[in-house]
Order: sequence, then structure tokens, then C-alpha cells
Amino acid sequence: MRRRLANAYLSSVISISLVLLLVGVAAMLLVNAKGVSDYFKENMQVSVLLKQNVEEDDALDFRSDLEKYPFIKATAFISQEQGRREMEELLGSDFLDVFETSPIPMSIDITLNADYVSADSLEVVRATVSKSPIVDEIVYQTSLVEALNANLSKISLGLGVLIALLLFISFVLINNTVRLNVFARRFTIHTMKLVGATKSFIRAPFLVQAVFQGIFSSFIAILALVGILYLMRNEFAQLFQIFRLDLLLIVMGIVVASGIIICFVSTWIVVGKLVSLKKDDLYY
Repeated sequence: MRRRLANAYLSSVISISLVLLLVGVAAMLLVNAKGVSDYFKENMQVSVLLKQNVEEDDALDFRSDLEKYPFIKATAFISQEQGRREMEELLGSDFLDVFETSPIPMSIDITLNADYVSADSLEVVRATVSKSPIVDEIVYQTSLVEALNANLSKISLGLGVLIALLLFISFVLINNTVRLNVFARRFTIHTMKLVGATKSFIRAPFLVQAVFQGIFSSFIAILALVGILYLMRNEFAQLFQIFRLDLLLIVMGIVVASGIIICFVSTWIVVGKLVSLKKDDLYY
């Protein structure tokens, strides 16, 4: 009998741990949603084309001035020579033969802070940067910005639906696992009721067990999640430019809280139903 109970308890813990692992993965995506959004936004560049007669020293001074603006995250200076090499790689080495002088201007590639990557903010950036007399043109793709923001909104909505669905599935699966585990002890519950035990007295040991079961299952799920992240860090190092590992503590808290709450609530509901059953109902 003890072996059967031990096997049932172990299978319950494993089942709950696997479900909580899904909760942990979903929580990891949730807490890093803004980081993913910012990563894509900050990889879009704005090119500031300078006038042909601008000296390189003046261009470098202008670059230093740009870096003082709060909306600019980083800048990269593109000299005429570097621009020429890039165009040769793109169009071939003889494309400049038709020109007497190089038509390629010096430019500065700007990476904006994520909060400024929107159509309205980019117009403000354009107006501010264009005030300099050495600026000829500012180039960025408005359609790309609009598509990026629209797609990120759709992804965020889809992620929210996915997480809600996972939490619902988690509750159902853990509730079924707990119900089966507690239902196997329905005769013990009925015996306690016969000797005069109150509903709260009967619930107490099951609830305590449920809390420990939730904590133990959560720790197993957290260990599995950390192991998966470690393997992913070795294989997909670039992914961790987006994911912030310092938020892992929040994810752990979500997993532990989910495990305790779902196990506690499920046990409360199941034991309450079993206490209310008549003797004949225990056999079905």
C-alpha cells in the first residue's frame, strides 16, 4: 500500500513538474517580451547623409554632437572610402567608372532607443537632426517602422493568448492529477468523517501535502528550465542578447507561486467534494 501511494505521489510530482515547466517557459517569454520588442526596434537604423563638401573632421564632430541626444543609442560613421567599398561589393567594382568624382557621400548610421522607433517620434528625430547645415538627407523606411510596430503588437497579443491558454491547461492538468491522487484516498477521508472529523480538519493534512507537493514540483521544473536555458546559451548565444537572465528570479517566483496555488486550490476543491459524498458514491 505504501509503495502504491509512493508511486502515485511520485507520478503526480513528475506530471505537475512537466506542466509547471511549460508555465516557466511561458513566463520567460512574458517577462522578456519588452526585451524582444526593443531588440528588433534597436536593430533598425536611420542613415544621415552628409553634403558632398563636408570635411571628415566636421562629420566626426557632428557625430559626437548627435550622441548627446537622448533618443540616440549609438552611431556609426561611414566614410566615403568605406561607402565606396560597400557599393562595390553590392554593384561591382566598375560601377563608379561613369562618374568623374565619387557620388557617395559620407554618412552616419544612427541606432535609436526603442521608445523612439515610431512614425511620430521619427519625424521629431528627422526635424532635430536636419537642423545641422551639413546634413543633406535623412533616410529611413517609414513602411518598415509601421510594419514592425504592427507585427510586434500582433505578436504580443498572440503571446498573451498563448500564456493564458497554457495557464488554463496547466490548471486543468494539475487539477486532474491532484484529483486522482486524492480520490485514491477517498475511503480514508470517509473514515475520518465517520469518527466526527470536521471538513476543515480533514482538509488540513491534504492541503499541507499539496503545498509541499507544489513546492517540490516547482523546484524540479525550475531545475529543468535552468538546464534548458544553459543548453540554449551554449548553442544559441545570440538569443541571450534578447533574454535577460536577471529576470529569471521573477520566472522562478511565478513557477513556485503557480505550483503552490494550483495544487492548493485543486486539493481544496477535490477534498471538499469527497467529504460531501455518501458512502455508496465512493465506489464510483
